[in-house]
Amino acid sequence: MLRDIRTDYQKSELSEETIHKKPLVQLQNWLEAAISGKISEPTAMVLSTNDPTGNPDSRVVLLKELTSEGLVFFTNYNSKKGKQIGVNPNVSVVFFWPEPERQVRIKGRAEKISEKDSEAYFLSRPLESQLGAWSSPQSQIIESRNILDENYSHYEEFFRNNVIEKPPHWGGFLIRPEYFEFWQGRSNRLHDRIEYNLSGDKWIMNRLAP
Repeated sequence: MLRDIRTDYQKSELSEETIHKKPLVQLQNWLEAAISGKISEPTAMVLSTNDPTGNPDSRVVLLKELTSEGLVFFTNYNSKKGKQIGVNPNVSVVFFWPEPERQVRIKGRAEKISEKDSEAYFLSRPLESQLGAWSSPQSQIIESRNILDENYSHYEEFFRNNVIEKPPHWGGFLIRPEYFEFWQGRSNRLHDRIEYNLSGDKWIMNRLAP
């Protein structure tokens, strides 16, 4: 039965004395630990936006850069999430790493990064991924898988004789965080939860009851 599935978390703890005072640094530390621990898809994060009716809309995207300003991911600007961010830039993301029993929740505002930075990242991608960005009318209804295969073949042939460029509808978003919550699983469901709220240019830290 689903109700009988339980895990007693015992691997670590999180305290005000050990957590970094800057949440982006703490996120970097946990990301590095997840990567070095060879966790599957350590950069995967659930991104939530708001649809036209105000309802949340979530999907998994990949974090591609963590800077002093925030979190960067890439997408088709004409996709559902791209259009939703264009209307309402308030977003949230969640990282969950089951092996170290950790979760991070982040809320902030998303904005497009520069065309120059988007182009630089696009040109660093494998050719197959570049062709995929050209081939997929992301989030649009298509008749069959054949549409994608035909588009891919078309662009594969086209760019065999032409220098590939970034599609104009494709690029990066920077999420500027305004809130963090770091969660560390503990025994007896008495988990450690420490939040950061941005107040002006300072982060205010609090412990939350589990």
